[in-house]
Amino acid sequence: MKIGILSDSHNHRERAVALLREAGVQALFHCGDLASEEIVAACAVLPFYFSLGNHDADMVRILERAADQHGAHCLGWGGEVTLAGKRIAVVHGHISRDLKPLLEAEPDYLLTGHSHQSHDFRAGVTRRINPGALFRAKVFTVAVLDLASDELELREVAR
Repeated sequence: MKIGILSDSHNHRERAVALLREAGVQALFHCGDLASEEIVAACAVLPFYFSLGNHDADMVRILERAADQHGAHCLGWGGEVTLAGKRIAVVHGHISRDLKPLLEAEPDYLLTGHSHQSHDFRAGVTRRINPGALFRAKVFTVAVLDLASDELELREVAR
């Protein structure tokens, strides 16, 4: 199973979602800073999971309602799901009290955002992935993760 990972979209979404769908992803994960309810609808064309980010703080109820309306899964300020036998934790990463318990639970993957810079490294048994950003970044990027092979590919999104 392939999943698409995006973060810090700040409502810039159309090309990113299309690119991830073309890559054959079967679910989408957003690591916060959606900044609009429209991105929930755009991403919910596939099973969609998201955490809230610092730029979402004033619209939590709006994003939760959008998730309910479109069948998406709002994980609040951070949460974990299991897909294809893999534990996937998602958090924006701007507050350590949200990040730390997820990391301590040792999921297979911890997906984060906030920095607007991609990274991929291991912290113990957990692979930590930041797909980059779709706003205020030199290069706009998203990630495709194959849960079966553990292969990660960063993909550039045209502006």
